[in-house]
Amino acid sequence: MTDNVVRDAFFALHHGLPRQGPGSDSTTLRLLSFVGPLPERPRVLDLGCGPGRSALLLAAETGGEVTAVDLHEPFLDELRAATEARGLADRIHPVNADMGELPHQDASFDLIWAESSAYSIGFDNALRRWKRLLAPGGSLVLTECEWTAAAPSTEALAFWEPQYALRTGEENVRACTGAGYSVLGVHRQPESDWDEYYGPLAERADATHPQAPGMAEALAGVRAELAMRRDHGGDYGYTGYALRPAASWPTRPESAADITAVHAVNAAAFPTAAEADLVDALRADTDAWLPGLSYVAEAPDGTVAAHALITRCLVGGAPAAALAPVAVLPRYQRRGAGSAVVRAVLDAARARGERLVLVLGHPEYYPKFGFTPASGYGIRPVFEVPDEAMTALVLGAADGSWQVPQGTITYPAPFGV
Repeated sequence: MTDNVVRDAFFALHHGLPRQGPGSDSTTLRLLSFVGPLPERPRVLDLGCGPGRSALLLAAETGGEVTAVDLHEPFLDELRAATEARGLADRIHPVNADMGELPHQDASFDLIWAESSAYSIGFDNALRRWKRLLAPGGSLVLTECEWTAAAPSTEALAFWEPQYALRTGEENVRACTGAGYSVLGVHRQPESDWDEYYGPLAERADATHPQAPGMAEALAGVRAELAMRRDHGGDYGYTGYALRPAASWPTRPESAADITAVHAVNAAAFPTAAEADLVDALRADTDAWLPGLSYVAEAPDGTVAAHALITRCLVGGAPAAALAPVAVLPRYQRRGAGSAVVRAVLDAARARGERLVLVLGHPEYYPKFGFTPASGYGIRPVFEVPDEAMTALVLGAADGSWQVPQGTITYPAPFGV
C-alpha cells in the first residue's frame, strides 16, 4: 500500500464536504473585520483554498479579485463549479500551485488569506514567505492550531507531536511580531467551528465502505482524529491571526537609559508635565508597573520619538491593563510614530498573556487598534466621561477558562482617581 493510495482515499473522504478544516462564515467575517478598510477592488490571495468556501465569501464581502490557490485539482474543480453557479467566475481565479513556492510577484496582494492551511508549510515559514507578496498597507490573515491548555494531556501530546509541533498562543504572537508583523486582531475559534467540519466528515466516514484501496487506513486516521477531538478537545484549538507588516518606525521596550528621554517626550507632548510625572510615578509603583510594557519608537537618528505605557489596573477586582499615556514629540506627530508604538506595546501585552486593555482617549484614534466602548462589556470608570472615550480591547479570546470581567475600573494610585 503506497502513501499515494492512502492520500487519494483521504481526499475521496473529503470531496464534496462543506469545509476542509475547522471554520465558519462567522469566523471568516470576524477575521475580516480586524483588517479594516480595503481598496475599492482589493487583490485577495486565498492559500490552501480547498473547494473555496472562504474564497467565495471574500469575493462577495470585499468586492475584490480573488486568486484561489490549492494543489488538489479536484477541489479547484469544485470551486470553478461554485463560481459559475454564483456568477463569480470573473472574480475568482483558481490556481493549481504550491503555497510554499508561489509564482506571484512581490507586492501583488492587498489581502492574503489562509484558513486551516498554513500548517502545510509551517506557521513560521508562512509568515516569512508570504510577507513579500503584500502590497503596502496589506494584511495577512491565517489560522493556526495551538495548545489551549497550560498542561496538555499525555494523549494529546502523543497525537500531535509526531505530525505537527503545536505552540501556545503566546508563542505564536511572539512568532508574528518576531517576523516583523503587528497583530491587528486575534480570534479563538469556537467549538462550533469544529462541529461544522467534523460533523459532515463523521457522517461521511460512517457511510463509507472500507474496501476501496487505502480506504481502511484513511478511515482509521479520520476516526482517530475525531476521537482525539472528542476526548481531548480542551487541550488544543484553532486561533485566527490578522497581521500587518510593522510600521517603519523601529520600536522596542524602554531601557534604563531611556528614562530621561521618555520624560522629555511626555512633557513635550502635553500642555503640562503631569503625564511625564505620572510615568515616573508609575515606574516606581511595583503593583502597577508591568516590566516590558513601556515602549518607545525611535526616530531616524536613534532618539526616542514616541512612548506608550501599559500598567496594571483592575476591573471589578480582576486584573486588567491600562494604556496611558501615549506621547509623541511634536515634530514627529501625524507621521505614524504613535501608531507604531501603540501597536508594539499591545503586541507585547498579548505576548505576555494580558487579556484586557483599557484606554481613556480620543474616540476617533483608538478604534483603529480595535478598541470599542468599554460599556459594551459592562465596564465603567468611577468618574464621568463620554461613553465613546472610555474604550476596551480584548487581547485574548474569552473561553471557558476566562471571561471578560465586568464592573468598575480601579486605576493605580498615581493616577489619582
